[in-house]
Amino acid sequence: MPRWLLILPLFSLFQCDKDETVAAYGAADRVWALQEVDGQVFDASALVRFPQEGRIAGNGPCNSYEGKLSAPYPWFEIEDLIATRASCAGIEAEGFFFAALMAMTQSEVSGNVLILRNDDGHEMVFKAVD
Repeated sequence: MPRWLLILPLFSLFQCDKDETVAAYGAADRVWALQEVDGQVFDASALVRFPQEGRIAGNGPCNSYEGKLSAPYPWFEIEDLIATRASCAGIEAEGFFFAALMAMTQSEVSGNVLILRNDDGHEMVFKAVD
C-alpha cells in the first residue's frame, strides 16, 4: 500500500481543528463598532469582537455578551448567546441589536469593514475601531 494513503487520513484529522469562521478571514484581533442597520445609522453603541477561535463577544448598548460561532466563512451563525442583565436607557436599542445580530446568516470582511447580512435582505455594517 502506498504511504500517501496512510498519511491522507491523518492529514484530514488536523484540518478539523482549523478555525473556519469569520474570525479567521480578517475579523479577529479587532473591535468592530456597529455603524448602521439596513442603511439606517445605529445611534447607540454596539461592539463585536472575536476573542477566540469559534467565539463572539462584545457590548450592546447596556450589556456585555458572548456566544459561539458555528458556521464556516462566509456563513455566520451564533449559538448559545448569553448577556449580562443590566438595564439602561438604551435597552430598546439593545433588544433591536441582539435580534438583528442573531438573524444574520452571512459575513463579509473587507479591510476595516465587516458586513453581516441575511437572505431576507437585512444588513449590519460594522467598522473596525482599533
